[in-house]
Amino acid sequence: MRTGIGAVVLAAAAVLGAGSSAAGAAATWTVRPGGAITAKAGKTTLIDTRNGNTLTCTPSTMSGTLKGGGGLPGTGIGSLTTAAYTCPTPIFSYRLTPRGLPWHLNLASYDPRSGVARGTISHLQLAFAIPEVFCSALIGGASGPVSGGVVAITYSNQTGRLKILPTGGTLHWYDPDGCDHLIRNGDPAALAASYALSPPQTITSP
Repeated sequence: MRTGIGAVVLAAAAVLGAGSSAAGAAATWTVRPGGAITAKAGKTTLIDTRNGNTLTCTPSTMSGTLKGGGGLPGTGIGSLTTAAYTCPTPIFSYRLTPRGLPWHLNLASYDPRSGVARGTISHLQLAFAIPEVFCSALIGGASGPVSGGVVAITYSNQTGRLKILPTGGTLHWYDPDGCDHLIRNGDPAALAASYALSPPQTITSP
């Protein structure tokens, strides 16, 4: 039994040591050209993942800046300072309004075979409203309506598209008012979109 415990302790120490080495060699990034960017998506979908209710906005846009050059940290590599959504419907004027700007673009991993980088947009908050029926709600992170939410993203060098993925995020609905129980406080939420970046960027690591 002592031998078994000793083996477990040694194995754990080896794993921790490997983790410390990996943490000490954080990935760096190269972004070309960097600078001011705009992004446009033909369709953005907002989802209540508890009940499957969706809102489709066409189009949506974002703008901001990316750091340019080499040896860059992935965290905070970009800043999104504006976002706008047009959500037409035959009856109601749905409104989706960005909050908590600027949102932060972060990169975490890169696949050189596909040329695809993965990361997140963080500090994301939204306000939702249907003025005609006095329905409103907020969208934020897991800790509350004013906490910054996170969505998972990919960026492809081949297509020049930044995709917001409908899974891997922390968005939730909060403080629904007048929405006829279609939205419950604390319901998980998700965004999905594919934005064309202008100018297209080449993002690699290391």
